[in-house]
Order: sequence, then C-alpha cells, then structure tokens
Amino acid sequence: MKYKIYPILLLVPFILNGQNRHYNLKEVTFEERRPLKEIGVVKVKFDSLMLKENIALSMADILAYNSSLFVKNYGRATLSTVSFRGTSSSHTQVLWNGIPINSPMLGMTDFSQIPSYLIDDASLLYGSSSVGETGGGLGGLVSLGTKEQEDDGFDVGYIQGAGSFRTFDEFLRIGYKNDKFSTRTRVVYSSSANDYSYTNYDKKVNIYDENKNIIGQYHPKEKNRSGAFYDFHILQELWYDNHKGDLFSLKAWYMNSDRELPLLTTDYGSDIAFENKQREHTLRIVSSWNHRKSNWQINANIGYVNSWLGYDYKRDNGSGEMIIMTCSRNKINSYFLHAGGEYSPVHQLLFSVNADVRRHNVNNTDKTLSSSNNVNVIDGYDRGRTESSFSESVKWQPIDRFGISGVLREEIYGNKKPILIPAITLDGVLCKRLGLVTRASVSKNYRFPSLNDLYFFPGGNPDLKSEKGITYDVGVSYNLSKLTGFKLSGGLNWFESWIDDWILWLPTTKGFFSPENVKKVHSYGIETNLALGFAFYKNLFLDMNGSYSWTPSINDGEPTSPADKSVGKQLPYIPEHSSSITGRLTWRQWAFQYKWCYYSRRYTMSSGDVTLSGRLPVYYMNNVSLERKLTFKKLDLNLKLAVNNLFNEDYVSILSHPMPGINFEFFIGILPKF
Repeated sequence: MKYKIYPILLLVPFILNGQNRHYNLKEVTFEERRPLKEIGVVKVKFDSLMLKENIALSMADILAYNSSLFVKNYGRATLSTVSFRGTSSSHTQVLWNGIPINSPMLGMTDFSQIPSYLIDDASLLYGSSSVGETGGGLGGLVSLGTKEQEDDGFDVGYIQGAGSFRTFDEFLRIGYKNDKFSTRTRVVYSSSANDYSYTNYDKKVNIYDENKNIIGQYHPKEKNRSGAFYDFHILQELWYDNHKGDLFSLKAWYMNSDRELPLLTTDYGSDIAFENKQREHTLRIVSSWNHRKSNWQINANIGYVNSWLGYDYKRDNGSGEMIIMTCSRNKINSYFLHAGGEYSPVHQLLFSVNADVRRHNVNNTDKTLSSSNNVNVIDGYDRGRTESSFSESVKWQPIDRFGISGVLREEIYGNKKPILIPAITLDGVLCKRLGLVTRASVSKNYRFPSLNDLYFFPGGNPDLKSEKGITYDVGVSYNLSKLTGFKLSGGLNWFESWIDDWILWLPTTKGFFSPENVKKVHSYGIETNLALGFAFYKNLFLDMNGSYSWTPSINDGEPTSPADKSVGKQLPYIPEHSSSITGRLTWRQWAFQYKWCYYSRRYTMSSGDVTLSGRLPVYYMNNVSLERKLTFKKLDLNLKLAVNNLFNEDYVSILSHPMPGINFEFFIGILPKF
C-alpha cells in the first residue's frame, strides 16, 4: 500500500528569503541583516544543520530536501544534476571556493560527487542574482565553500555509518587553530553493494497451467544489478592571518571514485556477462589572498582542476571472453586566475570590480567496437579554450529603505566577440516592523556551448551559437523576528525567462546525434519559501523550512520537422511542480527530523505523450531520523538512526532506473574533548 502525504505547509504562500538567518537552537534567537552587496538579490542560504545532517548525504540530497530545485538522479552514487526554474543542468553554474567546477567537457556538475560534510557554506542565487558572481547561470548559481574552524585548539571528530545494502560510510576530521594559523583535514569514504530489491514494472512473467496455457501474469521482484560503488574524498585546508589585514588560504580536494552503472529494468542479460563501470580521479586546488581595510578590500585566487574520467563497457562474446564495446578516457586540465576588489567611500555606496581568466584543455578518446567489421575504432578530440570575464558593479542605498544595484559583465570565449551581460536589481523596505521587503530585477545572460557540444566525435557542431536569455524577477518577503522564541519569514517571488538558441542534441540521418540551436524556451512561474523557528518551552524547539515552485517550461520555438510535436509542450524531465519540507524537533539531547519532497509528473519525450514510457509518475519521498547526544567528561557521542523512503514507495527518478524501497542507516559520532 502506498501512502501519500500532503503537508499543510503547501497551502501557505511561502517564499525565497534573501536575508541571512542566524539562530541558536538553545535560545532560539535571531539576527537580521540587509547587506549592501545583496541589494535585490534572491538568495537562499543553508545553515550547518542542513549541511551536516549525516555523512551519507551528498549535496544532491541536501538540495532535494531543502529547496524547490529539481534534482535529477539515477540513485545513490550515480549521476545527479540540479536545475533552476525549468532550465537544464548545464544552465546551473557551480562555484567551489570561488572557482567554477562545471565540467568544461559536459557543461554540468555531478552533485552526487560532492559530500555535504565537505561543505561549510552553501547558498543558491536565482536568475539575475547570479550575474554578480559569474556568467552562464541562465537558471541560477550554486555557491559552495569551506571555512576555517571557529575555536582555537584541536578539533577531532569521527563518524561511522552502516546501513542497508551493505552500505558503509566513514568521516574523519582533524583540525588545529591558533592565533594566526589553522589547518584542517577531512576524509570521507563511502562504499556499498547497492543491491536493493524492487518490483520490475517493465517486465511481466507469465503463469501457466498444466497445459501450458497462460492463466495470469505478475511483475517480478529483482535486485539492482551492477550498482556497487566506492567513493573516497580528502580535503586539506590551510589558513594564515597576519592580523594586518591579510588572510591567506590554500585548499586542496582530491576525489577517487569507482562506480558500476546499474542495469536497466528492460535488460534481460546476465550481470556477469558484462562490465559497465565508471571511474574518476579529480584534484581541485585553490589558493587565495584577501586584504581588507575598513572601507575597501582586494582579493586574488589561483586555481587548478585536474580530472581523469574513464568509462568501460565490455560484454561476453559467448565464449567467456570479454570484448571491449566502449573504452572512453577523458583528461581535463583547467587553470583559473581571479582578481577583484571592493571600495565603499560611504556606507551607502559600494563599487566592485572583478576579472577572471580560465583555460581549459580537454583530451577525449573513445574506443568503440564497429558493428560493421567488428574492429575497434578510436575517435575523440583534443581541444583547448580560453575564457575571460570582467565585471563591474555599483550598489547604492540613497535612503535606508531603498537600494539599487547595477552589474555589467563582459564574457569572452575562444576567438568569439565579447558578450555583454547586464543586470539591474532594486529593493525597498515597505515595513521595518514586519521586515517587509520588495525586490525586482532584470538581466540578460549567455551560456557558452560545452566542448562536447562543439567537438565531440561524431556529432559535435563547431558552428553552435551561445544560448542567450533574458530574465525578470519581482517579489516580496517578510521577516518576523521581534518576538522572543519565535521567527517566521516568507513571501512570494515571480520570475519569467526567455531563452533563445537552446542547444539540443538531435538524431541525424547518419545514425548519430548532433547538437543544434533549435529551441526557444519560455520559462516562468512562482517560487516560495518559508522558515519557522519556535520555542514551545524550555529545552523544546521546532525548526522548519518549506519551499514550493511552479515552473512551466515551454518549448516556444518553431517545429524542426512536420513530425515535431514538441512546440507548446513542457520540456522533458522538468516537473511543473516541486516542493520540499524539513522539520526538526529538538528536546534536550534528543532530535527528531522529518523530510519530505515532491515532484509532479515528468515527461520523458518532448512531445509530452502520456504513454507507459513517455511519463514518470508523481514522486513523493518521506525520510525520518532520530538522534541522541551523550555527553561524557572526555568525549561526546552522537547516535543517529536514519530511515529513508519511510512508506516504502515504488518510484523512479529516471526512466528504467528504479530506486530503493525503505532502508536504514545507523551512525555513531565520536567527538573527543581537548
């Protein structure tokens, strides 16, 4: 039996809150700030409770349950991408400590490869709000960062997790900080057989009588095959503060991932007759310098990313010998240089300038088995591209209740002509007592084609144009934090975007796909968010966050052929409705958390046909956890039980990729005291 939960919070208009929110659960106190540099910005910031919920979660899980973004994933430890406002995953820009980590080859980021326990600071910037940070975010920006530990002295912590499907997670943190210097090392290791059971609704097994007549059918129970994985991450950070206004930092993050790719539900082959595996080794390094004075600051970053990605697909030829069907090797080297500064001659005025240069080199090699002569064929490309960006902004607050911001960004890639990206944002305080603020913005933005779009063999199209879009936002928010032990913030935000020259890979008469600038997309809708904090009485606190998005994303272009039925239809795999709710109840040393998320029906074909394979059913998910903290003289212990898919729903996020039913994981955290 399936259970569907419709939380009452979905009926409340609750919005994107651009204010920073700080609170102490023990006292439930709140502080409200309206920074000059965030005039008109639509921003959602995640607190440490969300990010450090448990070591088994990636940033894909955090975004799915704490925002209304659409997270498209194939299951744990498989590709997970994020999209804003009905756009694609390549329209979401991602920064890590100030450097972009979108793949220059694919144009997107795999959020399943980002453990939430390695992130200390995470925020979402929607639409026009992203232009001040980077270009290319036609949907928005996910900004991720790390921070040094707050207290001086040693900081050590270890967490062990064990769960269903032979899943094991481990986390180790070792840090030290004194007056000028601090260092911290964090290690995450996860592994799982990932062999959960599911009902395969894409297959039917016949039931025969004694005369071999079919008298019935049923859907078989199967196990997830070829889904095992292990992921290893190590993050090393160093900081030095000379107390003369200079802060230096060096951060290095290495990842080693080995993942099998699960069979489809429609695959009848034996899982021992093939090998389907993806491996990745990635090193990210960023060195930063920040010099700050009372009314100005300058900063510089140097970054480097090296990635090696391998994909192997082999099959048994019938004699027990494994034949290479596909052997893909990709090497990526990216170099980053950033310099910027801010100057505030008076507290109502802020000038900013930023300059970035990026160089990407990609070597792609694919060895495939030719179907015509059964001989391995080697294809690929070896290309490089230089990208540069320069931006300047002015933020002015002529009176306390009103502010205006203007950003002009210039982007250049390869030998193309410079592209100008302007953005204007406004905000005004309507009522200080209620924290009532109204916002509006307009911007134009562009996204460069990825290197695969341009040069992938076969099919790359070097004549592709950049995707371009224009976005409007208008909204209102409120913030009630004057009452002792209570806070409520929320509101409503409307957006509308037109994106031209949308890049889409289409089949050709030559038997392969090729990208074309074929679509004109109209995306619009409402985004809402609610944050609630409440103290019932001493030692009993409730903290809740909810979000909802209505995002029609319609193909508004011309038909590409007489058979093209996509015009006027919702884009594939983009839900029109999405929502999430997280609630945390704390009493003394106990904490109970409930998480819920929802996606409406998604279409798998651009025609929007309602067929068995042309749509995915409504998606509901319920997770709970119970946590207990034990305090001793020498150390603290944290015990936590997490239950995922509480009502054992049968569901899919991607066609033919079933997700696990109810499953459990237990965590024990050890925090020594120094």
